[in-house]
Amino acid sequence: MENSLPFHPLRTPADLDPLVAAIGDARIVLLGEASHGTSEYYTWRAAISRRLIREKGFRFMAVEGDWPDCFEVNCALKNTDSPYQGAAQLLKTFDRWPTWMWGNWEVAALVDWLHAHNRHQPLAERVGFYGLDVYSLWESLQEIMRYVQQQGDGAETAAQQALRCFEPYGNDPQEYAEAVAFVSKSCQDEVTAMLQALRRQRPRAAAGPGLEHETAFAAEQNALVAVNAERYYRAMLQGGPASWNVRDGHMTETLTRLLDLHGPDSKALVWEHNTHIGDARYTDMYRNDTVNLGQLVRQMYGRSQVFAVGFGSYEGTVVAGRKWGAPLETMPVPPALPGSWEDRLHQQLPDQNALLLSAELRDQPALKQPLAHRAIGVVYRPEFEQFGNYVPSVLPERYDAFVFLDHTQALHPLPTVAQQNVPPDMYPWAE
Repeated sequence: MENSLPFHPLRTPADLDPLVAAIGDARIVLLGEASHGTSEYYTWRAAISRRLIREKGFRFMAVEGDWPDCFEVNCALKNTDSPYQGAAQLLKTFDRWPTWMWGNWEVAALVDWLHAHNRHQPLAERVGFYGLDVYSLWESLQEIMRYVQQQGDGAETAAQQALRCFEPYGNDPQEYAEAVAFVSKSCQDEVTAMLQALRRQRPRAAAGPGLEHETAFAAEQNALVAVNAERYYRAMLQGGPASWNVRDGHMTETLTRLLDLHGPDSKALVWEHNTHIGDARYTDMYRNDTVNLGQLVRQMYGRSQVFAVGFGSYEGTVVAGRKWGAPLETMPVPPALPGSWEDRLHQQLPDQNALLLSAELRDQPALKQPLAHRAIGVVYRPEFEQFGNYVPSVLPERYDAFVFLDHTQALHPLPTVAQQNVPPDMYPWAE
C-alpha cells in the first residue's frame, strides 16, 4: 500500500454518486460499521439509505436489533393514519442494554424521515423497519402469547407450553443455558412445536394485504426467534464459533424471509456491524469455522446481487461500556494501530473522508494480503485495544466498497432508562 490508492472524496451526500452507480441493480445492500457507538457511521448509512430508497426503490431496512422492538417501529412507520409522537418517543422501546445502539438521535432523524416519506406512499410501497437479531427470547414469547390469545386459534396451547417451559428461569438466558448444560431436558421441543403450530395457522390468519398480513408473519417470526434463541443459549456455553454461527444463520434466515415476504422484486438495506456484513472468508474468522451474514448471502444470492459497504475511522470518540451491562461512556478512540488499514489510509488521506470502491482496488497485488482492521463492540476499553480489537482482513474482497472517515465523534444516545435485568455477555470481542 505504499502506492496511493484510488479514492473518491466524501463530503456531502452528492459525493455518494459513485457508490450509488456501483451498487447498480444489487438486491441486497449491506451497510456496516466499525463500532456501535459512532455518530458518522449512522449518519452516512442514513444518507446512503435515503438515496437508495428514493432512487432505487429499496423496500425495507433490516437491522442488528431485536424483532419485537423493531416491529413496533415498523408498524408506526407504515400505519401513517395513526397519531405519530415522533421517533424520539418511539425509540424508547429499545430499553435493553445496550440501549444506545438504536435509541439515539441519529436513528431518530432517519425514522422521522422514513415516516414522512411513507406518508406519501401507498401502503404496499411503504418502507419497513425490521430486526434481524436473536436475543429477544422472552419478549418474543410474550408477543406470541398476545397474538394467539387475540386470534383464539390452535396455536395457543403450544405457546402456553413453551412459555411454561421457560418460566423456571425467569427472563435470564444465562440461567437457562447453565441449567440445560447439565441435564438432558431443554425447551427445544416446546419452541419447535410452537413454531410448527403457528405455521399451520398462518395461511388462514394472513389472508389479505397490509399490516394484518405482516402481523401474522411477525408472530411466526417471533416463534422462529424463540427456536433459534434457545439453540443460541445452549451453544453459548460451548465456546468456539457455535453460538456466533447460530446467530448469523438466524439473521440470514430472517433476511431471506423478509425478502420473500416483500416479493421477488424487493430490495433490502441491512445495517449491521462490519463483523457481520463483511464476508468472513476474507478474515481470520474463516480459519476458525466462523461464518457470517455477509458470506452467507453472497453464497445464496450471488455476488452480483449483494453489495457490502464497510466503514472505518482513524481516531475520535465512541459510546460504549467498559464491561457488559456497564453505564455507557463517551470514550476516546486512539489513533489506529500502525500498519492497519485505518492507519495506512490516514497516511494517504489525513483529515479527509473518502469512498473506496473495491472494483478499483482489486488489480493491486499488494492489497490481497490481510491487514489489521479495527472492530469496536459495545464493550470497549481503549487502553487495551491493540490486544483484541483488530480483525485481519483482505479489504477489497471483504467489502465491495469502504467508507473511510479520518476523525469520528461519539453517537448521541437518547435518555432511555435501561431495564434492570441485563442479558449475559454473549458478544465476541469484536462485536
